Amino acid sequence: MRFKDKKKIGLVLSGGGIKAAAFHIGVCLALKEKGFKFAGGPRDPSSRTKDHDPLTIQLYVGSSAGAFVSSILAAGYSIEALINAFQLGSGETPRFNSRDASTLKAISYRHIFAVNGGSFMRFMPQSFLQNFLQKSLVTGGLEAFIKNGFKINGLFSTRGLERYLRKYVLVENDFSRLNAELYIIATQLNHSRKVIFSNFKENFKTNSTKYVNYATISQAVACSAALPPIFSPYGVERPDKKMLYFYDGEIRETLSAHVAADHGCDLVFSSYSMQPYHYTEEMGSLHEYGIPVIINQALYQVLEQKHTKHVEWQHNMKQTYKMIDSYFKQNNISDEHREKLLELYRTRFNYRPDVEYVHITPRPQNYEMFFVDHFSLRPKILERIVRVGFKSAISALRRHDI
Repeated sequence: MRFKDKKKIGLVLSGGGIKAAAFHIGVCLALKEKGFKFAGGPRDPSSRTKDHDPLTIQLYVGSSAGAFVSSILAAGYSIEALINAFQLGSGETPRFNSRDASTLKAISYRHIFAVNGGSFMRFMPQSFLQNFLQKSLVTGGLEAFIKNGFKINGLFSTRGLERYLRKYVLVENDFSRLNAELYIIATQLNHSRKVIFSNFKENFKTNSTKYVNYATISQAVACSAALPPIFSPYGVERPDKKMLYFYDGEIRETLSAHVAADHGCDLVFSSYSMQPYHYTEEMGSLHEYGIPVIINQALYQVLEQKHTKHVEWQHNMKQTYKMIDSYFKQNNISDEHREKLLELYRTRFNYRPDVEYVHITPRPQNYEMFFVDHFSLRPKILERIVRVGFKSAISALRRHDI
């Protein structure tokens, strides 16, 4: 691939907890080793770096954990600074010195897991036996008991994450004040729309997508990272004072790589960490590991199918476009008719033939990636996952001759 001919590069990062964040860090380290740079920081009108440097990533799209990493990069912090922040949060000595990484406050569990106070206190119903007898057996069975008694919208809140970004990270908490484009993906709770937070000129919506410009960056990340049922939905007040609630950005669409292409990128790196486990002799069958692991596998399989379908769709669109182009040329049909049909194809399917996608995922046989806790800050675990991300990215980049 002649990536130096590309005009605009985007980076798309998926969700998946702290584990996904570590994987994305490894991917970014690999991109940096290949010579790519990361635009970010407060907007500087006099800066023209992105106009003449073809290796600068100018646009970020993030969901959940990917939204957090994207916001850090867009704020102008280096990958080394983010690594140091995780290490300091776990009580370890930072790997990089201050010359390599600007200071970023340590990230600890208290920033990630803020107890969802009022709802948490309602987790156990008052008078367990009375509620069970009256509301469960009499009025509707076990399901009624659960609905009436366990009225909790999440064990934790992403308020701590929002505060961390707002207070310690974002010098500019406004999408429009960044030196890079940032798009944060979430899902509207009381609707079926995907939500994109960014610096839009106005708020608008389609049948499937809502485009929002009234949230701050830290609020948007808190919305995107609110994974149910661990985290409660996060509310953002509209300009008309109405409160809307949002949650995890991966629910409606896994890995919104199209957002980067829709906003002008012709080279899109997408990092996706949730790969289902494939059988290995070392670990054996998942049926021996219990319910949580089997549930995790089922969830990964659902998400991977959505991701794979999207990749297949991109591939099929590209092959069909080439086939139409080739057919017209081989049969000496006029260039005017050929270009007209191709233009109709591009418009009808929102297809851009110049866009190249580089999808980066772990190998399915990499059981270490699958079995690791999604929310562990243990340095040794994070280091292993960073290494997996780095190797996965190097392998994908080689396949594309980068």
